[in-house]
Amino acid sequence: MELRAFKKEDHDVLIEWIDSEKLNYQWGGPTFEFPLDSVQISKHCSQTKVFPFIFVISGKSAGYVELFRVSASHFRICRVFISDSFRGNGASKLMLHKLVELAKEKYSASLLSLAVFERNLVARNCYESLGFTVTSSESGSRSFDGEIWGLLRMEKRL
Repeated sequence: MELRAFKKEDHDVLIEWIDSEKLNYQWGGPTFEFPLDSVQISKHCSQTKVFPFIFVISGKSAGYVELFRVSASHFRICRVFISDSFRGNGASKLMLHKLVELAKEKYSASLLSLAVFERNLVARNCYESLGFTVTSSESGSRSFDGEIWGLLRMEKRL
């Protein structure tokens, strides 16, 4: 089990995972247009503040996650995704635990933040189990297909 740098060779697996417009929005917010493609991924991942990772379990790609540098010691966790075949067995918690350790050890992060859609209770529960707490909520700032999706901001001090 490892969290390694996301590479161009990983684009196809991410594109395969993000297979609907709704999932694309839930995963990437307004950053990506559906269908996801290698051009969008390359453009996004080439930003100097974006650190993308692929989570590998037993040699198979199991998930994707990013760190976004907000400041020298503050990073935002973005675009968390676990593939269907690895859901329901704690893989997201393992991936995020590895990411928290990496942020602390490699990037000297002292604060991690994230945003999660209020309706995504599984993700919220996972973040809370890792010590993240809700710091604010936004309603009306995001919507999909006529539905308003409330957004929660969460933080964890390291």
